Amino acid sequence: MSQTHAILAGDHMSAWLGIVVDRVAPGAALISLEIRHEMVNGFGMAHGGIIFAFADTCFALTCNDPAGDPATITVASGADINFLAPAYQGQTLTAEGALVSRTGRSGIYDIHVRQGATLVAEFRGRSRTIRRPSVVDASAAAASP
Repeated sequence: MSQTHAILAGDHMSAWLGIVVDRVAPGAALISLEIRHEMVNGFGMAHGGIIFAFADTCFALTCNDPAGDPATITVASGADINFLAPAYQGQTLTAEGALVSRTGRSGIYDIHVRQGATLVAEFRGRSRTIRRPSVVDASAAAASP
């Protein structure tokens, strides 16, 4: 199973959002999302949390090489987003991710969220490659107070 398939198989949030994966390559990804009524805030615009989650999914796909080492995963160590224009119900957003820099186990990635030609948000993610947690590790983490 590729890293891309492994990520998506367990990503129930992205499935609920209805994210469509258009393209994934080493250091790059393109995904899309249609804004539904339950994704809109009290001002009638796409909720910032939805846009962040959408960009974060693109980040995950961009920083995990589809043919990468199955013993490791690359996760977010931090992220920032700038909201530049609103998006509305019924519009389709795209997010395109690109590697900016990778040194050792750390990386920086830029994600541009667009509605057509309009730049809706700029997301910068910082990553760290770690050993893939085992089922025991995940259970222990869930049991910790």
